[in-house]
Amino acid sequence: MELWRILVLAILKQGLGCDYDRLTHIANHDSLVRKMMGHGVLEHVYERQTIADNIKLLSPELLAKVSQLVVESGQAMARKKAWRAIARAG
Repeated sequence: MELWRILVLAILKQGLGCDYDRLTHIANHDSLVRKMMGHGVLEHVYERQTIADNIKLLSPELLAKVSQLVVESGQAMARKKAWRAIARAG
């Protein structure tokens, strides 16, 4: 599996607190998740064991660091948008 797809599924598993059976169902049948992973609706089907084996490669500490980076990036973007709105209003 590509790292991006592993990361998407690992974050979903952590965020939803779901088991691998539910995650496999989501990975194979949720069209929005499949778009995020770069798949079309009918392309590639994941096996439960493949998902489990790959997600276990990412530590909870690594996922926490990725989450922190995403939050920091989102906050930086929000600040830029706020300053642009202020500049337009002024």
